[in-house]
Amino acid sequence: MPVEPANGNPPAGRPDRAVVRDALGVGVAVGLSGFAFGVTSAGAGLTLLQTCALSLLVFTGASQFALVGALTAGGNPFTAAAGAFFLGTRNAFYGLRLSQLLALPRPVRPLAAHWVIDETAAVALAQPDRRSARIGFTATGLTLYVLWNLTTLLGALGAEAIGDTAAWGLDAAGPAVFLALLAPMLRTTTERVVAGIAVVLGLGLLPVLPAGVPVLAAALAAPLVLWFQGRRAGRDEAKEAGR
Repeated sequence: MPVEPANGNPPAGRPDRAVVRDALGVGVAVGLSGFAFGVTSAGAGLTLLQTCALSLLVFTGASQFALVGALTAGGNPFTAAAGAFFLGTRNAFYGLRLSQLLALPRPVRPLAAHWVIDETAAVALAQPDRRSARIGFTATGLTLYVLWNLTTLLGALGAEAIGDTAAWGLDAAGPAVFLALLAPMLRTTTERVVAGIAVVLGLGLLPVLPAGVPVLAAALAAPLVLWFQGRRAGRDEAKEAGR
């Protein structure tokens, strides 16, 4: 874990202004895609209040798009919600890492937890020290939360003017942003294998399972790979012991 310098100042070459600039770049770029969510959600039949509540209270774009996408495809609401929930559980793992890195005061943690998403985690984890990580996390979270909710509102209000959301392909904006952020983080062979199996499961089961269920099936990729690695490690240990 990066260690903050004793004098509390950011390391040379990484001033606060640079951290804020990077955070604003991510926050603005991703926050504007809330417009696509607002349009897609309204097109799926959700009311203005329901659409805005999802962005205000859930605030995890990939899960929100997964939910409304499954509803648009005619999926069961409970299945759609379950798929969105499991997709959102990745934020819990981000939180475990960020809690150590940021070391925020206890009263602030419940509020900060709401901003633990792909973008804030990516910016914070890219910083060389705790001070920069805190600045990056806060600036990204604040910018993204405000813009995402504002553009969600505008998108939902302008859904009628847009027309058919499927024709514009706006429902793909959220997953595309998520994949763009995820791809650079797949650095090890294990991570790439998990991602590849998840893609195969999700796309392969899409034509034969109800909407929302393929997302749940894709979540099995990680335990499958870990189980296989455990068995292989056990066999290797047995061979070493038998020599």
